[in-house]
Amino acid sequence: MTQLRQTTHVPVMLAEVLDIGLPGQNEIWVDGTAGGGGHSQAILNLLGPSGLLIAIDRDPAAAQRLSAELVDQRVHVRCDSYEHIPEILSEFGDAKANGILLDLGLSSDQLADPQRGFSFAATGLLDMRFDIDSGQPVWQWLHSASEREIADVIFRYGEERYSRRIARKIVLFRHEEVIQTAARLREIISASVPQTYKHGQRLDPATRTFQALRIFINDELEIIQRALDRLPDCLAEGGRLVVISFHSLEDRIVKNCLRSNPRLEVITTKPVQPTEAETVRNPRARSAKLRAAVRSDSPKSGNRNKYAAFSKVRPNT
Repeated sequence: MTQLRQTTHVPVMLAEVLDIGLPGQNEIWVDGTAGGGGHSQAILNLLGPSGLLIAIDRDPAAAQRLSAELVDQRVHVRCDSYEHIPEILSEFGDAKANGILLDLGLSSDQLADPQRGFSFAATGLLDMRFDIDSGQPVWQWLHSASEREIADVIFRYGEERYSRRIARKIVLFRHEEVIQTAARLREIISASVPQTYKHGQRLDPATRTFQALRIFINDELEIIQRALDRLPDCLAEGGRLVVISFHSLEDRIVKNCLRSNPRLEVITTKPVQPTEAETVRNPRARSAKLRAAVRSDSPKSGNRNKYAAFSKVRPNT
């Protein structure tokens, strides 16, 4: 049996998730991206003896760890994508969720694993798949994709202005070697962009390209869209959908889906952001944005300002 890695993930905006999601006694909650289990455990603590928590993660390593750590008869762990929440809920009869949480993107555990290829410092193959048992690793795709395909992916999902230069350099180098490691890809990207572009940049020049390749290889944006189109049907009347995103591409989809769905009433007039104190404790939280909506089968109540207190950066706590 594979030895489990201890989680290093710190749940983002935990207090805000609980304040806005309002998990209650004997409710049904779904954590669609359970990861390190921090949000799941906090929600479980509020559900009471007859509550039900379905903890889902697409990463087999995360699901295995969750099964080992969330040992409770009220918890059901599934290794799956959150876009399949409707099918998973159907296993529990006609159950409707009182709350669904999605904490999107990459977890600290995945970033910290040197064999997964997510980090610049990764020593293993350039993989980047959330589910290593399905799909194609990044290094294989880079070896077979056309220069145009690579440039399009880097521009679309990373908004990288030098996407064509980077793609051209990747194709040039792959004629001489298979680009198999994160470190080698980072070197190639660094050699592709002008020195003036690197100077004074807060982000490493490879950041946007790595983001783009990860999003593409995991079909992340398409899954968000498909899931958010389906999830309102999984909520009970008054049930809450809480979504945390980490970059503009994700947030744009979340905002549009929540606002346009006639079955949802948005309760965060603007995205909730972490406090300054939290970003000091957990720098990964600095780009997080939380949006939430309530399932409502009645006409829009015009009560969107009810949670306006959460629409701004809250005072340090």
